[in-house]
Amino acid sequence: MTNHGGRRTQGERDAITVEIGYALCSAVFAAAVLFGAVAGPAWIFGLTGGVRSVLVGAGTVLAVVVFLVRVAAVLLRFGRDGQPSQPGRTNPDS
Repeated sequence: MTNHGGRRTQGERDAITVEIGYALCSAVFAAAVLFGAVAGPAWIFGLTGGVRSVLVGAGTVLAVVVFLVRVAAVLLRFGRDGQPSQPGRTNPDS
């Protein structure tokens, strides 16, 4: 973002919106996969009682942590790297 302290252009606002959407969607997917991997056996094997509760609880906690870490990582990387000055180019000298 080149306009530090100033108004952002429409392109910059669009890039932020897309990046937030990507961060949220990829975080939901990663959290869902992790939850399914940890808590899934509780339902697949018909586990009951304490074992089921532990697996579902652990899956929930891990899914929340992965969600938050993924969102933070994507948004921090976006803010640090910025965007290329010319769309479609990765090297400003190309």
